[in-house]
Amino acid sequence: MKISHQDLTPTSYTDSFSLARKLKRHHHFYLGPTNSGKTYQALQALEKAKSGVYLAPLRLLAMEIRDRLVASGVPCNLITGEERVIMAGARHTASTIEMMNANKEVDVAVIDEIQMLQDPDRGAAWTAALVGAPASTVFICGSTAVTSPCIATIESLNETYEITQLARKTPLVLEHESICGKHYNRQKLKPKLQKGDAIIAFSRKDVLTLSARFRQWGFNVASIYGALSPEVRRTESERFNTGEADILVATDAIGMGLNLPIRRVIFSNIHKFDGVASRLLNMTEVRQIAGRAGRFGIYETGYVNVLENDELIHIEHMLSTDDTADLNKLPVSINLMQINSLAHSLHTNKIAEVLSYHQERTRFQHPLFEQAPLETQISQAILVDEYAPKMSLKDKYIFVCAPISLNVAFEKDYYLMCLKSVSESTIRYLPPAPSWLDAHNPKHLEEAELLSHNLSLYAWLSYKFPQYFTVGAKIPELRRRISRYIESALLTQAGYGDTSREIDYIMTKRRY
Repeated sequence: MKISHQDLTPTSYTDSFSLARKLKRHHHFYLGPTNSGKTYQALQALEKAKSGVYLAPLRLLAMEIRDRLVASGVPCNLITGEERVIMAGARHTASTIEMMNANKEVDVAVIDEIQMLQDPDRGAAWTAALVGAPASTVFICGSTAVTSPCIATIESLNETYEITQLARKTPLVLEHESICGKHYNRQKLKPKLQKGDAIIAFSRKDVLTLSARFRQWGFNVASIYGALSPEVRRTESERFNTGEADILVATDAIGMGLNLPIRRVIFSNIHKFDGVASRLLNMTEVRQIAGRAGRFGIYETGYVNVLENDELIHIEHMLSTDDTADLNKLPVSINLMQINSLAHSLHTNKIAEVLSYHQERTRFQHPLFEQAPLETQISQAILVDEYAPKMSLKDKYIFVCAPISLNVAFEKDYYLMCLKSVSESTIRYLPPAPSWLDAHNPKHLEEAELLSHNLSLYAWLSYKFPQYFTVGAKIPELRRRISRYIESALLTQAGYGDTSREIDYIMTKRRY
C-alpha cells in the first residue's frame, strides 16, 4: 500500500513553530574550538537580558548554568525531563534542549553544542531549537562542523545572522612521546601521571578499574562515566575542581561542555564501541575531548597524550583535519499529529507499525530537512504494542520517547512495570530503598546506578502521568541517599579483582 504523505512541505515544519515565525529573530553564532570562550560570551548576554533560556545538551550542564545565573543575582528556573525547580519571579530558565518551550517568548536564547545536530538519536532537538527558539536574539554556540546547513535554514526563514569566530585561549600541544613509550608497560605509567591529568576510557569497567589502580598507587581520583547520575557526576567534578582529587578518570562524557581544570588529556584508547562495533574515534570526538585540556585562567598550555606511540598518529590526524560534517539536511522528529494521520491511513493502533512504515516508505523531498532515524523508537514501540496493545497512540508515543536502555535488563523490566501501570490505570509507587543503601560496602555500586536510572524514569513519567506516578515529590530524598552511596562506593571500590592484571588486559585488548 502506497500512501501519499506530505508531512514535510517546505513550510509545514518551520510554520509549526508559530511564535518563532512571528519574531524577527537575529542569530549570533559563536563558533570555535573547545576553550575558546564561545559559551561564556553568550552567557554574558543571557545574564544581562530581561528574560532568557539556556538550552543544554546535558542535565548536568543545565544545572551548572542555572546555579551560575542564580549566583550572579539572576533568578533562574531549572527544567529537565526529570525535574521542575521553579524560582519565584524568575524570567530565565536553564533546560535540557528537548524541554524547550516553543510557546513562551524570551529576549535571549542560547543553543549550546550546535554540532550535536549530527547525533543520530538527539540531533532533531537541535533542529527544533534552531528553527523554533522563541527569542528575538538567538546565540548559537559550538564548533564549525555544521555551520553551512544552519545558515541555509536561517536564510530560508528570512532571518538574519552574524558569525563570530573564536580561537582557543590556550595552545593545545600533542606531546611527542607517549606515556608508556613504544609498548605499554604498567611500571612506566605510574611515574608519568601528574596532578591535573584526565585519563579517558570508553567503558564503565575501564573507568572503575583504572581508578582503583591509580588509588592503589597513592593518587586521589575522581571518576565520571555515563551510568552515574548527574548529581554524582557533579560531586566527582567538584572533587577534581577543588583539587581534592589529583587525577580524573572519565569517559568521553567530559567532552560535552563540562568545565574542569584539566592540564593534560590522556587517551587510554583510540577506539570506542558505538553500540554496533568498535571503531576509531572521529574528528569531533577527539577535538571535543582533547580540547578540555589547558583550562583558560588555570593553565597556560593544554597537553594531549596517549599510552603508546603508534596511537599518536591517529590523534594528530584527527586534531589537524577539517571537521566539517557531511550534513546537508537537518534531522526532524516525527510528531504525534503525523503518527495519528498515518495510523488512520493504515487502519492500525500499533505504533511500531506506524513508525516502521514512516521510516521505510515515506520519502521527503525537502532541501533542508529529513526524517531523523527511528530505530531506537521502533524498538521501544514493539514492546509497547506487545505489553499495552489497547493503550492510546498518544500514551504509546510517550513511552516510545521514554529515556531508557532496553539492552539493560534491569531498566527494561522496570520500564515494562511502569507501562503496565499506565495500561491498567493503577498507581505505581517508587522502587523500595534496599537495605544496603545506608551501608558503606561498595559491592552494590552497579545496583545503585541501576536504581538511580529507574528513579529517573519514574521522575520523567511523573510529569507525563501524574495520576499514576503520584509520589514524585519523594524522589529527591531517595535520589540523595543513592547518590551518597555511589559517591562513597567510588572512593572505596577496588575495581574488578586483580587491577594489575585488569589494566594489562585493558591495554592489550585495545588492538582487537
